[in-house]
Amino acid sequence: MPDVHLLVLIHGMWGNPSHLAHASKIIREVKGELEGSDVKLEVLVAETNKDESTYDGIDWGGERVAEEIQRKTADLEKEGRKVTRFSVTGYSLGGLVARYVIGILHQSKFFETVQPVNFNTMATPHIGIPRFPSTFSSMAAFLGPKLLSRSGEQFFCVDKWSPRGRPLIEVLADPDRIFYQALILFPNIRIYANAINDTTVPYVTSGISTEDPFGEYEKNGIKIDFHEKYKHVIESYSAPPSSFVTKTEPQSWLETVRSKRLVLPPRFQTEFPLNLVIYTLLPVLFPTFICLALVRLSFQTHKSRSRLRDLETHSTRDRLVHIIGKLESELESAVVDLYDDPAGTPIPASPIPGAEPGDITKSATPTKGKEKKSRSKPPPHQPLLTPSQLQCIENLNKIPQLKKERAFFAGVRNSHAIIICRDPKMFKHHLDGEGVLRHWADHFEL
Repeated sequence: MPDVHLLVLIHGMWGNPSHLAHASKIIREVKGELEGSDVKLEVLVAETNKDESTYDGIDWGGERVAEEIQRKTADLEKEGRKVTRFSVTGYSLGGLVARYVIGILHQSKFFETVQPVNFNTMATPHIGIPRFPSTFSSMAAFLGPKLLSRSGEQFFCVDKWSPRGRPLIEVLADPDRIFYQALILFPNIRIYANAINDTTVPYVTSGISTEDPFGEYEKNGIKIDFHEKYKHVIESYSAPPSSFVTKTEPQSWLETVRSKRLVLPPRFQTEFPLNLVIYTLLPVLFPTFICLALVRLSFQTHKSRSRLRDLETHSTRDRLVHIIGKLESELESAVVDLYDDPAGTPIPASPIPGAEPGDITKSATPTKGKEKKSRSKPPPHQPLLTPSQLQCIENLNKIPQLKKERAFFAGVRNSHAIIICRDPKMFKHHLDGEGVLRHWADHFEL
């Protein structure tokens, strides 16, 4: 029987396997039945970390998915089918879970017998959720960690995941840690980001960039060329001149009402003239919706906290966070020894393969130039990045095989679900993202 190439698909926050049904369908069509191939594609859509379980954090989600992968591999071997190649694609939160999962697999020596091939993410907040100079962004940064349990804390980088108090997002991007070292094992690393209109995961974090060249694309003169074969996928773009500004004609009040899209769930969004009815009912709808959302989020967060306490209490195996904690403690002890006897005590090499000796503060200490840049106030569409986020961007962009693709969905309120065709049965416009999925499938190495 042919060898098996196992592809794992991981959904995002509040997600479930149905969100990746269209992606699974396309990859099976493109790579599933290749004639003459000695490798057979097997797609595993992760199921163990779904719905309310996504509140439990990147790490616990990663632990669940890693166990699911190990079980799937064992089941295939019982059928006489050996997994020899491995790939993973994560959407939104699922991309961060994927980065954690490969760290677990690498730690367990999984990649000594299985070849890592493709690592892909779609609209993933690789540096967490950045702050912007707006009231809404400030409110989200304040409420997110409180209403989204452990995942919210990790999204906004306020968790103290490692024993040294570093957030998990920072540890994931540290070249001296197992997650980064697992990532660079993949010869094909390709990330997909929404260039515009992603109000859930902005471009700078999904595209791992310090700036957003598409923030004012209608005004700044940026030139964008699109793929002929893959609809809505940018083939190339040229940065706008720094002095280029265009003037826009003011709209009449009727044109404004016609084009205005409300910040409401998609099923409540309507076009003119029905949007006038929604405007009229806003004094009732808006506070009702906000209250219901807060109650639900608070309830799920409370359940998640209780679930996490049980998981921590009853977990019998040594999780990766504990292993990393031991390694960081050993490194800190080495530094203490160095200060006690700087002339006679050499700094030992890091227990993690590939780490540089004595480099325990590099990822947390930005240069003065970066620190100054992070403190300067950018335009409204540009982020307020922290030194830690800047360091994550620098570390990740050093990966030589990293490729970035940008999707461009104009005229939508939120493109986050479209990039993965999340729910085309309920929202037909989600099918606009099929060009992105075709690009992903065609560039997937079997």
